Amino acid sequence: MWTLTLRGGARATVVTAEWYDAFGVVTSGRVQLELRDGEPGPVLGRDAGFWLRGTGVRALRNPGRRTARVRVVTPRAVTRQSTHPVRQPRDEGDDMNSTKDTEIVTGPASGRPGHTHRFRGLAGTGLIATLAAMVTTTLAAALARAVGVDFEIPAGGETIPLSGFAVVTGFFSVVGVVIAVALLRWSARPAARFVWTAVVLTALSLVPPLISGANAATSTALVGLHLVAAAVMIPVLARSLRTRTD
Repeated sequence: MWTLTLRGGARATVVTAEWYDAFGVVTSGRVQLELRDGEPGPVLGRDAGFWLRGTGVRALRNPGRRTARVRVVTPRAVTRQSTHPVRQPRDEGDDMNSTKDTEIVTGPASGRPGHTHRFRGLAGTGLIATLAAMVTTTLAAALARAVGVDFEIPAGGETIPLSGFAVVTGFFSVVGVVIAVALLRWSARPAARFVWTAVVLTALSLVPPLISGANAATSTALVGLHLVAAAVMIPVLARSLRTRTD
């Protein structure tokens, strides 16, 4: 038996020959199972147990900032001389109930492929959502114009073109993606923090249309378009963050 200690962002590789038939229990923090195909697996909290035999797990990762610890038991005692367990010759009494207790400490692994895969996956999802938000808001603006909304802003004396809705939506959606990626990297609860941040920013974005001096129809339509873009981006990014952390 040994204790695997994972500092925030750390990752420990599971070597099949050495971890065969191992059983682990999370004693503190959270641990995410990284699957053999590179996809993120479930995130396990305190007192959660897992069996590595036949699970296709290639690494254990700490998705948060708080140190996580896992008690690992294998049919035969192991020790650690590096970051991987090494089997020892069987001694008398060396079994499941008589094992050596060695602590394994691993540091952050922010530059490893698992992190890159997660960030790229989130960014890709965000860019697809951005395109969807641009198309949706532009179509909604075209529909509003078709029913009589002029989108004229008195302050500049100009009418907002349809392309303007696409550009503005795309810009602020990309900002949202950048925020999501940053929270995935540095926050222990990225999904919850992202939703809170996005809702606050969306609420602030409703102020300019209301004080622009435009007629009621234009102001209402602009507010609605802001909400449409938020309704597309926020759920998609929040869901993507949860699948990669929580």
